[in-house]
Amino acid sequence: MDILNTPNPLARLFPYLLTYRNKLLLGLLFVLLTNLFNVLGPLLIGSAIDRLKSDFSSAQLVSYGLLIILMAAGRGLFLFMVRQTIIVVSRDCEQDIRNDLYQHIQRLSTRYYKTRSTGDILARNTNDLNAIRSFLGPGIMYSANTLATFLFIIPIMAYVNWELTLVALLPLPVMSYMVFRMGKSIHHQYTHIQSHYSSLTTRVQENLSGIRVVKAYVREAWEIMTFTRLNRTYMLKNLRLVRYQALFYSLMSLLIGLSVVLVVWYGGSLVIAGKLTLGEMTQFVIFVGMLIWPMIALGWVINIIQQASASQKRINEILDEVPEVRDTPQTDPEIQSVKGFLTFKSVSFGYQPDRPVLKDISFSVTPGQVLAVTGETGSGKSTLVNLVMRLFDPDSGTILMDGRPLREIPLKVLRKHIGYVPQDTFLFSDTIANNIGFGVESAGEEEIRLVADLASIRENIEDFPQRYDTFVGERGITLSGGQKQRTAIARALLRKPSVLILDDSLSAVDTQTEDLILNRLKEHAESRLTIIVSHRISAIRNATHILVLSGGEVVEQGTHSELLAANGLYAATWEKQKLEDELKAIT
Repeated sequence: MDILNTPNPLARLFPYLLTYRNKLLLGLLFVLLTNLFNVLGPLLIGSAIDRLKSDFSSAQLVSYGLLIILMAAGRGLFLFMVRQTIIVVSRDCEQDIRNDLYQHIQRLSTRYYKTRSTGDILARNTNDLNAIRSFLGPGIMYSANTLATFLFIIPIMAYVNWELTLVALLPLPVMSYMVFRMGKSIHHQYTHIQSHYSSLTTRVQENLSGIRVVKAYVREAWEIMTFTRLNRTYMLKNLRLVRYQALFYSLMSLLIGLSVVLVVWYGGSLVIAGKLTLGEMTQFVIFVGMLIWPMIALGWVINIIQQASASQKRINEILDEVPEVRDTPQTDPEIQSVKGFLTFKSVSFGYQPDRPVLKDISFSVTPGQVLAVTGETGSGKSTLVNLVMRLFDPDSGTILMDGRPLREIPLKVLRKHIGYVPQDTFLFSDTIANNIGFGVESAGEEEIRLVADLASIRENIEDFPQRYDTFVGERGITLSGGQKQRTAIARALLRKPSVLILDDSLSAVDTQTEDLILNRLKEHAESRLTIIVSHRISAIRNATHILVLSGGEVVEQGTHSELLAANGLYAATWEKQKLEDELKAIT
């Protein structure tokens, strides 16, 4: 059986349960032993009542009492062991699923994250996973207990009096139909609840990430009102489900109560007619009472299964997502290094098929050179360097690294030899040292100081009270924009990359610091290809090769002097920016 292609989403959990099958089977054995000790109690009580009619000594009464206590103790022991096995298995499976889910999310292509909200992904990793864990733990435990209870009690009841057994089970078909009908509605409602919870989580995540913008625009009241509305809708959806579940449990209790009434009425008539002893009648009443909780638990388990099914379907949507960019059969595992000989041959790319971002891009650069990419906003500058790192694959054309198509180079090898400083600098909620050392397995203090010096951030760091152990807060909130950018540059340099990409990563520093950083990088770039993306020509004028993009196309390319001589878009932009700088100096 192909588990991945079965219509039931919960079938995906079978391999996880199979991993812990021994512990799970032991737990199911404990369920059987719990129920075995459970049914022995009523049998002893019924036997004792029937023996009261004959000679019944005090010693026998004590013996019966001790046996009943022993049965209760045995039941308690095995009930404890049930929880120590099945519930533990559910936690083990939860851990494995969470690990697999997180690993898969890490492998997904960049395009996936452009179409999914962070809050939705978080909700599936938390709330949905909790619903699945409830199914794997209490769901399996109570299902097994209900089945075992019926397997033990129904045959005993039928052996004592099959007619009374049928009377006791009369409400069962109605209960089965009710479980089937109402279970489908519960599944539908829970799916909508989980979807709304994702929206709620997304709202909170976005608000916290953009809290400074919210405060700057005095939108706290609006955000509170929006969140309150979403939260109320979430509450109302849950209350609707709770009312439905309450109706479900009430009808279950009514039918169970009807079963007890039928047993007392019909069983009483059998006792009066002499067809049933008082002890047997007592056993029946106790057994029916013992069926009450499993029957109620059955309804609860149906709810758990429906909720878990809805949640597993949402998680499967992530697990079934195939990464667009991955190693292919053409990937050569023998390639273990990258030198930095980069060639674009007629490369075109678009995030959407009918909207190209880059059109017919061609150029070639070698290690030791500085490639600069400039152009107006939206011209495709960042997209171009994303293709170099193979965050996306081109729609047409070929990208070569060291003369080999990028698809032939293992992804880990390619990206390991690229130092990337993104346009939107991201720092982790950790120390400065750990942020700089993020891209390598281990980094010595001297190495960190060296790259901090190259990135012109060392003096700032050593002015902090905690120096390199300074905690920067979420997304580096305690640092200025320029400090964050320079920390990110140091992080990229620590990898000693063959290709260094600076994607507009000097925009928050002044021109003097910019020149200092670029000069220091130039001194250590003899064997490295450096790619600088910037709209500021002052940052790229010393590049050995400059690409000028407009509308996704290369409209000009060459050195700074060559492009000025061409008197085109680059020259016009240069004159405009010089004038702006002069006006700033005057004011």
